[in-house]
Amino acid sequence: MKQRDIGQNEYDELKQIELAIQSAEHMVGQATRSMDEEQLEAATNALQDARNQLKKATAFEAGFDQHFFEMSEELLAKADHQLKEAKDKE
Repeated sequence: MKQRDIGQNEYDELKQIELAIQSAEHMVGQATRSMDEEQLEAATNALQDARNQLKKATAFEAGFDQHFFEMSEELLAKADHQLKEAKDKE
């Protein structure tokens, strides 16, 4: 039973990270379309929060799928690049 609980906790953590990344991507998209300063700042914070969650999970890696981490880093990097490009155009 304890083994199953650990698996569920890992799943929950990965799902939280996935949702944080999706939310950050959405916020970046909204912010770069509107170019609103507050939205750009909120998107920057959302990206940082998602990145922090991913780093925290990586630090305590317990059999997590390496592919998940690589894809997550790639998604965050793309969103970060999009946000930086938008800020440079301001």
